[in-house]
Amino acid sequence: MRPAPPVAPGRGNTTHPREGRSRGNVYSGVVRASLHRPITSRGGLAGMSLSGVCVTAVESRPAGGLGTSPVHRPFGARAKAFVALTKPRIIELLLITTVPVMFLAEQGVPDLLLVLHTCFAGYLSAGGANALNMYIDRDIDALMDRTSQRPLVTGMVSPREGLVFGLGLGVVSTLWFGLFVNWLSAWLALGALLFYVVVYTMILKRRTAQNIVWGGIAGCMPVLIGWSSVTNSMSWAAVILFLVIFFWTPPHYWPLSMKVKEDYARVGVPMLPVLVSNKAVARQIVLYSWMMVLVSLLLQPLGYTGWFYTVVALVTGGWWLWEAHALQHRARSGETGAKLKEMRLFHWSITYASLLFVAVAVDPFLR
Repeated sequence: MRPAPPVAPGRGNTTHPREGRSRGNVYSGVVRASLHRPITSRGGLAGMSLSGVCVTAVESRPAGGLGTSPVHRPFGARAKAFVALTKPRIIELLLITTVPVMFLAEQGVPDLLLVLHTCFAGYLSAGGANALNMYIDRDIDALMDRTSQRPLVTGMVSPREGLVFGLGLGVVSTLWFGLFVNWLSAWLALGALLFYVVVYTMILKRRTAQNIVWGGIAGCMPVLIGWSSVTNSMSWAAVILFLVIFFWTPPHYWPLSMKVKEDYARVGVPMLPVLVSNKAVARQIVLYSWMMVLVSLLLQPLGYTGWFYTVVALVTGGWWLWEAHALQHRARSGETGAKLKEMRLFHWSITYASLLFVAVAVDPFLR
């Protein structure tokens, strides 16, 4: 996928592709280039092809302005910007899947100092991966409404600072895991970081509709890390919960992609809702949802959990399937816009993951 050579950047206002909106305080030198060959997604549950997509490249140099001058970057705002680079709201969800697995692995309360070390190192690792993701995606972030206020876009943090920050967090987190938890957890965390940055962000995201499916593997790794931090080994229980998150990720993210698909289409990112109809996306959501719920019920027959987890998995999974099928029904009926209500499933997916993993933590005390 090769964009045409960029034109020489200017100093004035830039024009937003397709909408003609000014972004003079963001980046200069916006160029557009059509792909010379189709982007094809092969294999998986949602393989399709995309041809003639317009890819937008943006020069990674701020065009200047109030937000980009060091004189106008107060310390407090800068500190918040660096925290924002780590995407703390996403990391909260990652930690929700880490700590309960530590309780399951310990079959009780794990060493609290070990929990703190694992959470701290896990935050640094995920934060480093997110910062590097923003560094790589700063060109398209500048053109998407949802991401146009990210620190590397506004100039509050320079690209070089973002790169050094992300790499630094990755190094410190790996050493912290190795020295204060164990080296198995360290290598798992480093693998998750590299997978997210290299495999998802650099390879899959802009090339295939399967990006979020396989790229989501990085988000499954905290489950394995939670188990390994306690036992310094692996288990089928950890693998099952890994697969729960693996099948959870696409139906969690696709509803959001349906909501903002114009953003992704504008910058040529082939998210599934960009390529196919809402009806086709909803069908994939239902398929992955059933796989997720069925896998979540494997822990009890294999002897890893008892009645409490099973009841929670059945109730929350049943409600998920209700929402997924309701979304599919609305999509089949041709509902669009606010009537599609795709974000209902997105918000419920976060609640589902939280409740399910709380049940993972509580279950050992009720057996």
